[in-house]
Amino acid sequence: MTAAENVCYTLINVPMDSEPPSEIILKNDLEKGDVKSKTEALKKVIIMILNGEKLPGLLMTIIRFVLPLQDHTIKKLLLVFWEIVPKTTPDGRLLHEMILVCDAYRKDLQHPNEFIRGSTLRFLCKLKEAELLEPLMPAIRACLEHRHSYVRRNAVLAIYTIYRNFEHLIPDAPELIHDFLVNEKDASCKRNAFMMLIHADQDRALDYLSTCIDQVQTFGDILQLVIVELIYKVCHANPSERARFIRCIYNLLQSSSPAVKYEAAGTLVTLSSAPTAIKAAAQCYIDLIIKESDNNVKLIVLDRLIELKEHPAHERVLQDLVMDILRVLSTPDLEVRKKTLQLALDLVSSRNVEELVIVLKKEVIKTNNVSEHEDTDKYRQLLVRTLHSCSVRFPDMAANVIPVLMEFLSDNNEAAAADVLEFVREAIQRFDNLRLLIVEKMLEVFHAIKSVKIYRGALWILGEYCSTKDDIQSVMTEVRRSLGEIPIVESEIKKEAGELKPEEEINVGPVQKLVTEMGTYATQSALSSSRPAKKEEDRPPLRAFLLDGDFFVAASLATTLTKIALRYVALVQEKKKQNSFIAEAMLLMATILHLGKSSLPKKPITDDDVDRISLCLKVLSECSPLMNDIFNKECRQSLSHMLSAKLEEEKLSQKKESEKRNVTVQPDDPISFMQLTAKNEINCKEDQFQLSLLAAMGNTQRKEAADPLASKLNKVTQLTGFSDPVYAEAYVHVNQYDIVLDVLVVNQTSDTLQNCTLELATLGDLKLVEKPSPLTLAPHDFANIKANVKVASTENGIIFGNIVYDVSGAASDRNCVVLSDIHIDIMDYIQPASCTDAEFRQMWAEFEWENKVTVNTNIIDLNEYLHHILKSTNMKCLTPEKALSGYCGFMAANLYARSIFGEDALANVSIEKPIHLGPEAPVTGHIRIRAKSQGMALSLGDKINLSQKKTNV
Repeated sequence: MTAAENVCYTLINVPMDSEPPSEIILKNDLEKGDVKSKTEALKKVIIMILNGEKLPGLLMTIIRFVLPLQDHTIKKLLLVFWEIVPKTTPDGRLLHEMILVCDAYRKDLQHPNEFIRGSTLRFLCKLKEAELLEPLMPAIRACLEHRHSYVRRNAVLAIYTIYRNFEHLIPDAPELIHDFLVNEKDASCKRNAFMMLIHADQDRALDYLSTCIDQVQTFGDILQLVIVELIYKVCHANPSERARFIRCIYNLLQSSSPAVKYEAAGTLVTLSSAPTAIKAAAQCYIDLIIKESDNNVKLIVLDRLIELKEHPAHERVLQDLVMDILRVLSTPDLEVRKKTLQLALDLVSSRNVEELVIVLKKEVIKTNNVSEHEDTDKYRQLLVRTLHSCSVRFPDMAANVIPVLMEFLSDNNEAAAADVLEFVREAIQRFDNLRLLIVEKMLEVFHAIKSVKIYRGALWILGEYCSTKDDIQSVMTEVRRSLGEIPIVESEIKKEAGELKPEEEINVGPVQKLVTEMGTYATQSALSSSRPAKKEEDRPPLRAFLLDGDFFVAASLATTLTKIALRYVALVQEKKKQNSFIAEAMLLMATILHLGKSSLPKKPITDDDVDRISLCLKVLSECSPLMNDIFNKECRQSLSHMLSAKLEEEKLSQKKESEKRNVTVQPDDPISFMQLTAKNEINCKEDQFQLSLLAAMGNTQRKEAADPLASKLNKVTQLTGFSDPVYAEAYVHVNQYDIVLDVLVVNQTSDTLQNCTLELATLGDLKLVEKPSPLTLAPHDFANIKANVKVASTENGIIFGNIVYDVSGAASDRNCVVLSDIHIDIMDYIQPASCTDAEFRQMWAEFEWENKVTVNTNIIDLNEYLHHILKSTNMKCLTPEKALSGYCGFMAANLYARSIFGEDALANVSIEKPIHLGPEAPVTGHIRIRAKSQGMALSLGDKINLSQKKTNV
């Protein structure tokens, strides 16, 4: 362990602009000043010693003039001073002056004030000199019987650290503390004493626990937490003890402290895999999520539940608790709800799907009434998707779900309505028995649809799946109702001309007829008081879309009319009725074409839409069998192919997931029996408490590094040249939001370098946390300097700086060595993620920063280039494997990733193989990157530019 990594007890902030005072002034203040000036002088002395000054001349002054003072602030500062001041001579012997200090602290340990006693005991925990501690031992023992708990608990800590560092000073410490623990009443004292016994003498700790195991529930939460840790360690080291203590863990699940419940549940899962234990732990986790108000706590505990589910044996137990898990949906936070719904969906089975659907339907209806919360729309979307997945997996449920969801087609939130439409399209194709129900519900809500995109989808579904004569007639009626009076151009011109006489217009026959045909819209227009608003409001939906210039919906309508007309001809034998229906369909298309070519719409009709409507008119006029087949059979088949491909992909991903979860054991793998494991091997097992501590400190080893040493060497950056007077290299350790620079500084000269300081500055969204302290380097000596850098966003950061130093005895100015720049790699923050196509398109439209990177590579294969980009950018390809398979000379794929700061990065790869340049020609094309922030888009572009070319290793 290097000096830099030693436990640091005291951190003191130093103002950078202050001038260090001289030793004579300080000595004068400490000798002759009042209490206030002595306090200030002592503070300055502490800061100077922390900065590397020795100040040996002040030691006796402080002992004579400051140590006898009774002021509490000075006493506290003196504790800091004695902790940091050098206490030995260069050859390692204790300074004679320290005997006087030792005597002063013996008096402080008998001081009537409990604060002074307690503070002194805490200070003794930090002393590493046995000669200083030896005379104080009787006084420390006496403090165990002090009336005040503050003194007693610090006495226990002092005895523990002394016993751990110098056992010979107090060999009977475990026995002493055990007797103290039996008679102690204060919770904090008991906790410290029990903690000491766990680490110093586990058998005594177990003996004590055995005597009071029935009273554990009455203890304070700090003691209960320590008991959980002890039981965990004991049961892992000696599995035969499980039966003795597992009941105690069960009891601690009922503790009043959330922290104890959480730890007890985690311990119970590691000690036992019995269904009752898993159920109790899961129930405890669910209670914690519901009762805790902090969203971070909810998310952490939800993650523990998800971890439980990953174990195949535990999944069945959790399936029985799905209804309890759904209680978490009462939390307003969207992230919590998202995780909960995903967990519930993973656990759903034929036994509980009915109850799950009932709860989700209630939640969907609730969201309809609440509109003030900003996340309500997103939550509704999540619910719709969950119900969709349930219905696909359990077709029996679809009949219950569809009527509720169809109401949302008329929702203002287009995203939620689009999800419902997608679900309805899949259901109507898959479940033949539900077609009539879906068509009926669709016709009911059709007139209320507000979004043009949803309107198009609904038209397609009605056109594709209306198979009876009555349904076809109903669709035609709805379309006429939605289009209003025809011909559109003439009626609009009449309306414009008659606008000067509103009263007369209301009484005109055709308009009256139009109003009665429209149903609800008639009431709306009658109630509106202002004339301009009425003009907008009383337009039927389809007419409104067309007048806004959205003629794509007209092309969709033309296809629908053609399909139902061809089907009507096949169903009805009477020639007159056939001709009448086809003529009506053709009239609607013709009037829309007329409108498109007129000047009434805000935007004229596009050529594509004209072509589509004209084609439909031609098909209806000819009614050839080939066209009939294309319109009424091929369309449905292509949808069927798409859905089956999607289902196949989902099954494949589920299979991969289940393969990941199934632990495969090779035939020649050794089997380990806990009971037969040697003691020293048990210690190699992962200790959950140790792992969580390491994770908090950021020292977790990355599992993917096959050889940790090799991966560490990859991150070493040389900062100076080998011929520089000071050689420096840095190891860059990235730990989520922190970067730790471990800089090795080597003095390559024969001079002593004083005040050798590493000066750093940053570029980008990086912030230096503290300024590294100056060092003194002996000739050819080396030292490690650590610097912490905070990261605020995903952006390429640069750390640059220099090393400045004074040469001992030289009269010249400070010397300076400029360091090479350290580039922080953006890839440490980017993780692959997935999102739906709709979310990708929405983000693509919203994100304002785009970076277009031209492909410049030596790779000649399209697929190879795509995989190379995925590997070097850490992004995930959203385009399915099937869409990328085959070879046609060009390729387009969507990529997505998310940073640890929650920023999204999108990329679209459009590449082609220039065949005319020969088979060895490299791939050409563009990669477009979009992100919310400029830094992210530019950084990702730079990364792609740097790693485009394949290097031959």
